[in-house]
Amino acid sequence: MAMLSSPIQIIASTPIVTRAWSATTLGLSLVYLWIQWSSTIPYPLPYLTLIPGESYVFPWTLLTSALVETSIIEAHGQLIVTLIVVPPCLRYLEKLWGAAETAKFIVFTIVVSNIIAFCFNWIEFTVTRNADLFLFGMEYHGQMALQIGILVAFTQIIPEHQVQVLGIIKCRVKTLPMAYVTFSTVICILGFQCPYIVIQFGFLFSWVWLRFYKKNTIDSLGGGYSYGDRSETFAIVNWFPPFLHKPIGALGNFIYANASRYHLIPTSSTDIEANNFTPGGARAEAERRRQMALKALDQRVANSSSPANGTASSKSTAGQAEPPAENEDGDIGASSSR
Repeated sequence: MAMLSSPIQIIASTPIVTRAWSATTLGLSLVYLWIQWSSTIPYPLPYLTLIPGESYVFPWTLLTSALVETSIIEAHGQLIVTLIVVPPCLRYLEKLWGAAETAKFIVFTIVVSNIIAFCFNWIEFTVTRNADLFLFGMEYHGQMALQIGILVAFTQIIPEHQVQVLGIIKCRVKTLPMAYVTFSTVICILGFQCPYIVIQFGFLFSWVWLRFYKKNTIDSLGGGYSYGDRSETFAIVNWFPPFLHKPIGALGNFIYANASRYHLIPTSSTDIEANNFTPGGARAEAERRRQMALKALDQRVANSSSPANGTASSKSTAGQAEPPAENEDGDIGASSSR
């Protein structure tokens, strides 16, 4: 009975977004596999998966394509691997972030990555005029963009945590995203663009979301909030080798300046980490943090000392109102000196 109740307890303790996402992935993937097995059409469900030549009619496939794995264990669509890896990771993130922020992270990472992949295929068709390959010969599906997004999130949260890959290779969490991106780049160069190219897009836009748009509540400062993570350690240049820092930093600063100019980046209610995209802003950020911490500390000290001051003043007032006692000799306080 304990063995039967254990999976039920795990499901019941799983947060709502993770539970719904995992169940929908399992259901739609099984439906796709059954229809694919009984059909002779290469891509039997164009209204669920993303096909560049058809998906403009079905715009919801920008999201639903991630909910469909097209095979059980094959490389292009790994349902078993997805169900083993993604739900526990989302469960961890949802307990840390909450349901709303986790859902926004999933949707943003997948939808924006698919939009870029869709546009990229149309650019390739415009250049080559090969519609059979770039418009109707590729089917984007699966959760590779979300997987790399989860790795980026874990790099932000636990970068120095050490893991074992396949029980053999030991590495730190912060090295995994670029390893996955490198794998995607090599596969794409070898000619397997779909669906591996979404790994690169998922890496970029999950970082953008976590860097600038994810809403964080600050309990220690009276319930304020901030957006993203503007720390120097999470800057985009730190993902790349040192010889690329200068060009990537210049490009990033240019994009950030224009995004700020047109108010595309939200600002925090406490303005803790505003204007800190570049590594040079770390000193200003530290100073702002120090000032806010000192202000919060002063407020806590004032609040904690107010009752004590009030008690002391009341005792002093009472002592002044009551006249000092006289001893038998008529001396005030003489008994204490004897």
